Amino acid sequence: MRNAKLNGSTADTGDVTGLAHVSVSGEVDLSHGIILYLEDVSVSFDGFKALNGLSLSVDSDELRCIIGPNGAGKTTMMDVITGKTKPDTGRIFLGQTIDLQRLDEPGIAGAGIGRKFQKPTVFERHTVWENLDLAMHEDKRWFHTLRSKLTSAALARIRETLALVRLQKEAYRQAGELSHGQKQLLEIGMLLMQEPRLLLLDEPAAGMSDNETAQLVELLNHLRGKCSMMVVEHDMDFVAALSGAEGKVTVLAEGTVIAEGTLDHVKRDQRVIDSYLGR
Repeated sequence: MRNAKLNGSTADTGDVTGLAHVSVSGEVDLSHGIILYLEDVSVSFDGFKALNGLSLSVDSDELRCIIGPNGAGKTTMMDVITGKTKPDTGRIFLGQTIDLQRLDEPGIAGAGIGRKFQKPTVFERHTVWENLDLAMHEDKRWFHTLRSKLTSAALARIRETLALVRLQKEAYRQAGELSHGQKQLLEIGMLLMQEPRLLLLDEPAAGMSDNETAQLVELLNHLRGKCSMMVVEHDMDFVAALSGAEGKVTVLAEGTVIAEGTLDHVKRDQRVIDSYLGR
């Protein structure tokens, strides 16, 4: 990864000038079994270090839960992964060869990283079905859209996604009429339509009812092994339901990793108790 190659040329990771939009094609190199690397990443805002030498990696097809107190740097971490914030120092790679610092936000999304923010973002005046259609990973330029019709494969994908997010009965309702939890599930469905290689979910269970939360747990566990996921969450019961006995949990505090391991392991770590669980 040190001498990364991007589109066949050696990447100078220290200089992103003039490389704001780089087209990425082909498969992510997962030869080492790792889809995401963050290495010694730091971000400062007016002298405050939101990230402080943060290093972590996520395995291919892994569901990784990220926990930590408010201000730990969890959202900033997602911001630097998706290109919303540029780090002061450090390296961020998708697989072995795609230097995410050389891509802008659309380029990173095109490389296969989908992100769900805390507040659901859907097209409220369009139906649930139309939201999924609009989100589909294909050419949506106006002149192409005017001449195109949904293929049988595209129709099947929409129907499959509606079933996954439990919104079949709501398919022709306007998205703005859905409950908050249903909007959360719809937005995840929209991301799935883009066939992400890595899915970033920021507090996806926030505001959901118990029944909707249970549906979300079932959905994410169903997706386990089909794509890689990073889930930031405060609800420890939700984390336990996702991570299980063997899943890896990463704990952030003050912009860096303070513990990593199974949920039972990190809950016994004194640093985690002092900075987070004991509050």
